[in-house]
Amino acid sequence: MKPSIPKGTRDFTPLETARRKYIFDTIRSAFELYGFEAIETPAMENLSTLTGKYGDEGDRLIFKILNSGDFLKDIREKDLSVDFPNDWVPFISEKALRYDLTVPFARFVAMNRNSIPFPFKRYQIQPVWRADRPQRGRYREFWQCDADVVGSPSLLNEAELIQIYDEVFSNFKLPVKILINNRKILAGIAEVIGKPDQLIDITVAIDKLDKIGVEKVMEELQNKGFDTETISKLQPVFDLKGNNEHKLAFLSSYLHSSETGKLGIEELRQVLDFFEGDNKLNLRDSSIEVDITLARGLNYYTGTILEVKAAEIDFGSIGGGGRYDDLTGIFGLPDVPGVGISFGADRIYDVLLMQGLFPQSAITSTEVLIANFSTADQRYALGLLQTLRQSGIRTEIYPEFAKLKKQFDYAEKKNIPYLLIYGEGERQNRIAEIKELSSGKQISIDISEIADFKKQFK
Repeated sequence: MKPSIPKGTRDFTPLETARRKYIFDTIRSAFELYGFEAIETPAMENLSTLTGKYGDEGDRLIFKILNSGDFLKDIREKDLSVDFPNDWVPFISEKALRYDLTVPFARFVAMNRNSIPFPFKRYQIQPVWRADRPQRGRYREFWQCDADVVGSPSLLNEAELIQIYDEVFSNFKLPVKILINNRKILAGIAEVIGKPDQLIDITVAIDKLDKIGVEKVMEELQNKGFDTETISKLQPVFDLKGNNEHKLAFLSSYLHSSETGKLGIEELRQVLDFFEGDNKLNLRDSSIEVDITLARGLNYYTGTILEVKAAEIDFGSIGGGGRYDDLTGIFGLPDVPGVGISFGADRIYDVLLMQGLFPQSAITSTEVLIANFSTADQRYALGLLQTLRQSGIRTEIYPEFAKLKKQFDYAEKKNIPYLLIYGEGERQNRIAEIKELSSGKQISIDISEIADFKKQFK
């Protein structure tokens, strides 16, 4: 049988793994710069921990794990004729692969409330799984890189998370747009159009606006029971353009009758104020844009919501997050406000690759290959091998005697930038020949200075 892997999953070559490490290390460095500490949680959670936290659509995308043993023994024989009823689930599955990192984090906080400091700033870089339809930039197994603060209602946390986005993408040399909205504004819109009890239907539909367009969103709302008059009240929201001040002015008028909506506008203004005026927080290579149609379809968001998109390429979201002040309450720890962001590492990888933004250092594992032609070459080269490694230079020796072309080809395939030759003639003169493969430049260097050879290639 021909070997294969499940749809929506991938193997990673050494080159791809090196690039991914560059992404994770860059993100991790920014998290730690802002005082976040790392935790890890299990790949699987109890199904009850995950169910009901992501809305109906999210629940359908949870990968459930069959119970071990005879998991059908508790299902009556007459039930087997039914086409997989939902009532089966408690009998055949008690666990599931985690859908995201936020809900497991909330569970972690509730379980460890007596041993962690509040506010608690954590980051987590681990894979998650969703039973989604695989497509460009969307996988069933993918990695998330999350940073969250729990135990503080301060909107300064939102501002710092925006700064982390700017820090990371500036280091990637990738300009981004940071889209911002507030869930209370969406709740206010639901009140104004007379559908406060259908906020979830509205946010789920609006969240698809940039994917399926206005007409399809309206059609989806109609299917949810919204009449034409009600949908027409949403049209100004869909059509709104202009700068942030213009949008906030529109909202102040549109939501004048909604106290919830007005609170959302005030919170949004407070976050934006951190980046304005004389003592503002600076952004290096990002812009903040108010987007009233930004909904973030997850049920647990209660305030600020964020989404990040590349400024110069149409590729969808490469990051997102928001405030979820009620999430830990479902695990028996009420009144703990929280806010967090996530980086879509797999999508970031695709964007950086498309834009040619991976630096050479990100794909270099071994820096120097020592050529090996004979027993004598191998014996004498071991000393140089040890010297280079002790100097922090990633070095390997070709493990067998071979012609130069074969060793040269090996170095090229591994993206090794330097080839070192230390044959009989070089040993007699106590020098080594080092060739930079990308430029073809070759130097002779005294072996006493071998650890500093890179200086001669600058």
